[in-house]
Amino acid sequence: MSHKAGFVSIIGKPNAGKSTLMNALIGEKLSIITPKAQTTRHRIMGIISGEDFQVVFNDTPGIIEPQYGLHKSMMKFVDESLESSDVIVLIVEVAEKELPEEVTKRLQNVKVPLILALNKVDVLKQEEVEEKINYWRDKFKFTSIVPLSALNKFNTKQLMEEIKALLPESPAYYPKEQLTDKPERFFAAEMIREKIFFRYKKEIPYSTEVIIEEFKEEGDLLRIHAVIMVERDSQKGILIGEKGVALKNTGMAARKELENFFGHKVFLKMFVKVKEKWRDNKSMLKELGYDD
Repeated sequence: MSHKAGFVSIIGKPNAGKSTLMNALIGEKLSIITPKAQTTRHRIMGIISGEDFQVVFNDTPGIIEPQYGLHKSMMKFVDESLESSDVIVLIVEVAEKELPEEVTKRLQNVKVPLILALNKVDVLKQEEVEEKINYWRDKFKFTSIVPLSALNKFNTKQLMEEIKALLPESPAYYPKEQLTDKPERFFAAEMIREKIFFRYKKEIPYSTEVIIEEFKEEGDLLRIHAVIMVERDSQKGILIGEKGVALKNTGMAARKELENFFGHKVFLKMFVKVKEKWRDNKSMLKELGYDD
């Protein structure tokens, strides 16, 4: 029996549904999801293996024009992912009519199969879906176009079949049981950051980073100490809230998510620290895993 394996990048503009799609395809929540743009900052790998195939998905940050050093590192993750891809999946919402310049620029030199995942088709009638497919078919040279709903997992199986058919013959790159390349600490930090994105407004989510200083199993208890880094004292005050209530509520929400993910009781302790202009600090970005 022949075996296929390859790397598949899921790309698109912010809030296109990339993370929702990858989670749906692999059947696990590896990428955090919030209604706000630019939630994903790293390249997050999700691996799905079968008897005769292995797909290594890369959920990448939404493609933007960089404004900070952090953004440049995020776009570097996108470019590196594209360079190593065997198949690329571009996700576009049905309401979109044009690809942003930053996206088209990256697709100009693509030499591997390119699938368009037309997302949120559940809000359209069948004839409208066909119109959208024809519209995009005339716009760009896609290998195939798959209408789907990432949130409702509609047609995601068809997309997976399209991907598998395009993979090169190859042995598996990772052990069959491996689901991702990220350590547990990474997911702990991401879950806390997800709750910050949900619970705070304006610049607060974008100015924060979460660092896990302690991650220790003690019998049935998982002890996690996290530092939430912000850029200004005023942001620290907002994060903590009056008498610490805002931070306490964020911690409670994060702890529930962590317990569901890790299957352990969690003791979560969080601190807030100020690090001015960390998003443009090269040494800081390197320490945080953004800049190699």
